[in-house]
Amino acid sequence: MDTGAAGTGLAADDLYPAAAISRWRFAVSQQYQHLLDKTTPHVLYRWIACLFFAFVYVIRVYFVQGFYVVSYGLGIYILNLLIGFLSPQVDPEIQEISDGPTLPTRGSDEFRPFVRRLPEFKFWYSITKAFCIAFVMTFFSAFDVPVFWPVLLFYWVVLFILTMRRQIAHMIKYRYVPFSFGKQRYDGKKASIESENPLKD
Repeated sequence: MDTGAAGTGLAADDLYPAAAISRWRFAVSQQYQHLLDKTTPHVLYRWIACLFFAFVYVIRVYFVQGFYVVSYGLGIYILNLLIGFLSPQVDPEIQEISDGPTLPTRGSDEFRPFVRRLPEFKFWYSITKAFCIAFVMTFFSAFDVPVFWPVLLFYWVVLFILTMRRQIAHMIKYRYVPFSFGKQRYDGKKASIESENPLKD
């Protein structure tokens, strides 16, 4: 009986550090999420901070003259995020096939605000985190792969042009703009005049 109790006590003691670490991680995660939630309404300041991190990363790469593969991967990742930011949550092409509701294309259609596949906050957070991770990677020589960087830059520019060209063609085809400027009103002035003069003519 004593041996069993001692064994149980040792097992409980072994779990205490893991439980303490788990509680500490949970507390840190909560605090971190709280800080992120507080930055949500401050869009301008968030993007200024993002530009600052991007500037620091560019300066770092410029002075070390390396890590071009890391920069190329970062550029591809940002391009992928940009496509998600500019795309609707539900692809109109899929809606068209399934005969579901589509984005309004005429003044008589009901107004629906543009809902992104990737929300603005997640777009900002992913880009900022990517720059921070890439910056840390520049301190490890294993990621500094020798490469002729103009080829990577040219390939990225071509990929960017082709991708944005396809995205703009998609916007034109389905007549949507990836930005909402509040609720639109169609023929509001005309309706107001008619309501003020119901017996005209």
